[in-house]
Order: sequence, then structure tokens, then C-alpha cells
Amino acid sequence: MEQMLSMDTAQQIAELFKAFGDTTRVRILWLLLPKEQCVGDIAQALDISQSAISHQLRILKQMHLIKVRRDGKNALYSLADDHVRTILQMGLEHVME
Repeated sequence: MEQMLSMDTAQQIAELFKAFGDTTRVRILWLLLPKEQCVGDIAQALDISQSAISHQLRILKQMHLIKVRRDGKNALYSLADDHVRTILQMGLEHVME
């Protein structure tokens, strides 16, 4: 039998799934599946203001779901790791059943 989750771990998992509870954040993550992108490209693809995208990117970064790489003046965003990719793909499989 598996050990019960601590309250702290349960809280961290709940916070992780809250990040996926916003359609704009999910759409941003989906855009980042194939390649890294800058704020402007994300904003244009989703037809949302750059400031709104930046706000959502900050949340995703705080949750360790994305990472940022500087290229001169540009900030390029990508998925933090393969776990995020797996969560997105499993979510899609689940809703398509």
C-alpha cells in the first residue's frame, strides 16, 4: 500500500494542476510543444495582447512549467522538461477518448 501524501506535497500537486486550469496557459504550453517562442509570436498566434501573455508566462515560469532563454534582447520561452509535454499529451488523450 502506498504511503499517504503529506499536506505539503498534496498542496504542491494541487497548485501544479491549477496552472493547467486556465485555457490561455494551456494554449501557450501547447504552442511551446514543438519549439521555443518569444512573447510576440505567442501573442500573435493566440490573438491576445503581449502584456496578457507576459502575465501568463510569469505564472507558468513560477510553476516551473516553462523556462526562458535570452537571445540578445529577445526572451525565448520553452517547456521546462518532458514532464510538461507528457502531461499535455496525456490530457489530450484523456479528453479525446
